[in-house]
Amino acid sequence: MFISDFRKDFYDIVLHKRVLVLVALDVDAICACRILQSLFQCDHVEYTLIPIGGRQDLEKAYLEHSETFQHVVMINCGANIDILDTLQPPENIQFYICDSHRPIDLVNIYNETQVKLLMKQEDDFSSIPEYDKIFRDDDSEDEDEDSGNESDSSLPSGKRRRLDENALERRMERRQKRRLWEQERQDIMFGYEEFSFHGTSSAIVLYEELAWKMSKDTNELLWLAILGLTSQIIIGKIERDKYVSDVDQLNRHVSRHNHPLNDEEMAVSVECLRIAFNRELRLSLYRHWSIFDSLCHSVYTACSFKVWTMKGKKRLHEFLADMGLPLVQCKQKYSSMDITLKENLSEWINKSAEKFGLDDIFLPSFQAQYGYKNKFCAADVVHAVGAILESVEKDKTAEQKFLQAFDSLSRNNLKYLLNGLESAKKQLVATLEQVRTLLDMNQVICAGPFLYAYVQSGSAGSHYFSHPVCLTMLARFTLEAYINTSKSKRAKTLPLVMCAPLDLDKGTSIVVGIPPKREQEILTKNFFGRAFEQAGEKTSSRTLLDNFDSSIIEMKTEDRSKFFDALISLLS
Repeated sequence: MFISDFRKDFYDIVLHKRVLVLVALDVDAICACRILQSLFQCDHVEYTLIPIGGRQDLEKAYLEHSETFQHVVMINCGANIDILDTLQPPENIQFYICDSHRPIDLVNIYNETQVKLLMKQEDDFSSIPEYDKIFRDDDSEDEDEDSGNESDSSLPSGKRRRLDENALERRMERRQKRRLWEQERQDIMFGYEEFSFHGTSSAIVLYEELAWKMSKDTNELLWLAILGLTSQIIIGKIERDKYVSDVDQLNRHVSRHNHPLNDEEMAVSVECLRIAFNRELRLSLYRHWSIFDSLCHSVYTACSFKVWTMKGKKRLHEFLADMGLPLVQCKQKYSSMDITLKENLSEWINKSAEKFGLDDIFLPSFQAQYGYKNKFCAADVVHAVGAILESVEKDKTAEQKFLQAFDSLSRNNLKYLLNGLESAKKQLVATLEQVRTLLDMNQVICAGPFLYAYVQSGSAGSHYFSHPVCLTMLARFTLEAYINTSKSKRAKTLPLVMCAPLDLDKGTSIVVGIPPKREQEILTKNFFGRAFEQAGEKTSSRTLLDNFDSSIIEMKTEDRSKFFDALISLLS
């Protein structure tokens, strides 16, 4: 059930209770969790926090703690699965779900007693089917029919025969209506569940609907909401129009919290967090890298220049020369560049961008500054936290990575964030190398209705792509690069399926599906969830849908060929 008053229907209820908080392993969920943690600490609410890697983790965590808690908060997990059927909870347990995954399971929407959905009312929920078209109770009709038959038993046989014939006709009529209703229900459910996509960032929801309306919003919580939104656009969960709309909304809060300061106030607030709106270059980590490396490893510029080719590298050098940037300066760390070059960089890129086809080089965003020294843009922090979450260090558990990512968002733990930035650079380097390999070796194959690529086990950097977000980023990069290099016009209309080794000992792979590109951006509505499910059932492939995003599955590597044969026939 959707709730409109978060304070009355959620916060005031859990205020003096013990709360179980289940948090998915993504940047938006961590930011939302930190916002909720801040509010809980203000009001001394007791809570237990557990990171959730997938559906199996969700069931395990709930079973371990179900006897201790009556109130369960779920962040970026649970909305698109039937919680009551999955967890089988007693009637006294309440679930509060703040999740950006769509579509929302209909049982969660129409349950009015145990499931409360914490979501923005501005989100478009017009596609949700009406209750009567999905749920139906025929028990009462059957009872009426049976009682009618019993009362007719005392009538003469002739009349009883005519009544029996009428009852039979009514029963057949009811069955026909039932069949038509079930067929209509099946069609409605298919249309509703056909695509998976994402709604408003959970961090924004908790900031605007809870922290702000309770007058407990601070610059720190606003920065977390900004990071949650930025993670969505970087991973490709939302389209640009939605992103720009949410940026505009957050910018009003930024203006409210960060008014211009005079000299005296500036001296007092030197250690305070300051947030500013800016037009951010779509260059990954350039403030913590070199301009040259950032241009080579950012999806937008790398694909525009085709930097994996000799001709592309030459064109990149021409671009730098057109701006008047010396190559020596471009290849050294940004912080060591000449101050005048840094000050004029955005302006010079803007002037040369149109000439080289970089019409979309800027993105509206925000940057934060602690005092004079530490300045971070939102995209860089998202890259760093994501790299910590999907670290390839084998001696760390998923829980340890989660806690380190959680702590990296605190200004007192900047060392974690800086380490995350270094890990993010390594991820980007590995991603470009993999894209170069796939294109040079012609390993992006047109399988008919979709493109297909497989990361070879043992190839350079392949261990990075056993993680879902990193593999998704690689798939998006590969699709963009293939479209820019392919001579086929059809390439722009095809989606991509990317497969990578997950666990060599167990013989498993991870598969992700990416929708096709439309105009300037890859679509966000993904049809692969249903297609993967049907292909797995049709071939009895050993697949596992553990991720909360249905377009990401695990499967036995030896079942891969028959699975993809079924997928081709399904989508043809």
